[in-house]
Amino acid sequence: MPNTPHPPNRLARETSPYLLQHAHNPVDWYPWGEEAFAKARAEGKPIFLSVGYATCHWCHVMERESFEDEAIARLLNDGYVPIKVDREELPDVDHVYMTALQAMTQHGGWPMNMFLTPALAPFYGGTYFPPQPRYGMPSFADVLVAVRRAWEQRRDELEHQAAELLDHVRRGIELPRRAPAADVHARAVETLAKSFDTAHGGFGGAPKFPQPPLLAYLLTLAAIGDARARAMLAFTLAQMAAGGMYDQVGGGFARYSTDQRWHVPHFEKMLYDNAQLARVYAGAYRLTGDARLRFVAEDTLAYLRREMHAAGTAALSSAQDADSEGVEGKFYVWAADELRAVLGTDADAALQLYGATAEGNWEHGINVLERRDPEAVRIFLGLSPEAFAQWERAVRARLYAVRSQRIWPITDDKVLADWNGMALRAFAEAGRLLGRDDFVHTARALARFLLDAMRADGRLRHAWRAGTLRAESFLSDYAQVGLGLAELHAATGEIDWLHAARDLAAQMVERFHVTGEGFFDGEPGHLPVRARDLFDGAVPSGTAAACELLLRLAGVYARGDWAELVQQTLDRHGALLEHPSAAPALLHAHLLNERGAELALPAPAGGLDAARAQFAPLATIVCGAPGAAPILAGRSPGHAYLCRHGTCNLPARTPDELRAQLADLHSK
Repeated sequence: MPNTPHPPNRLARETSPYLLQHAHNPVDWYPWGEEAFAKARAEGKPIFLSVGYATCHWCHVMERESFEDEAIARLLNDGYVPIKVDREELPDVDHVYMTALQAMTQHGGWPMNMFLTPALAPFYGGTYFPPQPRYGMPSFADVLVAVRRAWEQRRDELEHQAAELLDHVRRGIELPRRAPAADVHARAVETLAKSFDTAHGGFGGAPKFPQPPLLAYLLTLAAIGDARARAMLAFTLAQMAAGGMYDQVGGGFARYSTDQRWHVPHFEKMLYDNAQLARVYAGAYRLTGDARLRFVAEDTLAYLRREMHAAGTAALSSAQDADSEGVEGKFYVWAADELRAVLGTDADAALQLYGATAEGNWEHGINVLERRDPEAVRIFLGLSPEAFAQWERAVRARLYAVRSQRIWPITDDKVLADWNGMALRAFAEAGRLLGRDDFVHTARALARFLLDAMRADGRLRHAWRAGTLRAESFLSDYAQVGLGLAELHAATGEIDWLHAARDLAAQMVERFHVTGEGFFDGEPGHLPVRARDLFDGAVPSGTAAACELLLRLAGVYARGDWAELVQQTLDRHGALLEHPSAAPALLHAHLLNERGAELALPAPAGGLDAARAQFAPLATIVCGAPGAAPILAGRSPGHAYLCRHGTCNLPARTPDELRAQLADLHSK
């Protein structure tokens, strides 16, 4: 914020923490909406659209350098209609204009700064613009002057150029429509193995992202016996948990590593990353028995409950910033002298454990804590594994207590339905797989919040903050909350959660699917193009998540139309599935379509009640009284029924019989 706050602009009436950060800029910001659009049309001005989010480091930088500058503000206010958008509140706006920016410049990022016609068509844009010419870039002021001059002198040309660009965005992914290859998953593993980092785990070089949808796909492949997928997954999870991208003191993962070996993170923490990664680590623990994987899953979920809890609710906040006191990572890093002062006689062993040195393992004598060789430290201390674990817990607690006295990064406390749906699924599944009833209780409370506070007029909404519910709804909201509710049903056996997932799925198809065209991410609205993004990034695409939800419920509720809808979607995007890094969640849906099953457990389940704790990622667990759902009709309590495509195996009467059937499901 400036030293002398400017009188509030229109953003002061918003609830988004990101927009509120700009509420005292001298820029005459408008939120996205008809008021701004009407002004642009009436005055014939171009729109300056700036998109970012509350925990974006370079968004903070550009605000300090440019949006708080009076001269820059005059250029924006006189020549443009300036609009500020939180990309997390309006992901459809972000996607449409990011697609345009990438088409123009071959790259993207945030802050995203776009110039639009009054008809909302983009004609020029970029990401960060410096206040003075540097890095081979013009100054922001020079850009504003040049674009305004071009608009005044060549408006017809720019509008024609914008219309062509908008047509490119409308066409979307230019891939041929064809059915997936018969060996699509074998090809995917082969392709992924070629880009796998055998030295450090993960895929590609720096910066390195965890890619949770890809890891979840590898986990399912590993569960059905793919040895290469299992090896890539296990090594990656171990390396990620050993590096500085994992918070060795407080738990949870940062958004990405700036280097190839997971050492120095970009320090912001996102709800979506941690929810998805907790699920992967919990499942990988059940697959391998590696106790470290269980610890990371539990530690990550404990971090979410402790630090990401949205005050006064059962929901979780969106993100924690990378910056503290205006410095990226300051909250998380340590000098060796600080560690010695805190830990006293334990300091030498702790410095060895965390890879900290007097010179610093990062920059300026600072250390980003890692955990590369704990066994060597245990031997150095002469402790048993149990005693060493107790010692390490005590060290972490002391460091966390001291770190908590520092100035905390800000938390973006808005609540997003789809990201909370991922968290709901993570808490429920980890509770089921790890025997953690407290996680299941957390999931129940979160589900009630999502179904009560985030629905209005029969619609699930996307964003909530401080009692205010925004109007927008997106495909991913329905899909991710539905998947979370289905998993909560599996963890509890309470049928109402499953019925709620069914109802969301039906509404999702009605609102976001168009026959012959597929799923769209948003509902029709102000955008000149209805958003659709089939690529997985840090989260699964809305289309992939929708396909998984429909597949998990189609057999349960005898909805052959839902299964057919997914089949049509997969048949349309076979070419996309040839790029596993771009569409791992859709590949996962394809695998579920090919080999998925329903595990029906009519109540009371008797000795088979523990079947809910099975790790079987291709089986959808259904519990309840006979007849509570079509898949349970005519079933005998005390038996387990494994069903595929409407055909069920002979009922399993013992846990051993069920394990054998699940093993057979996974081996085919």
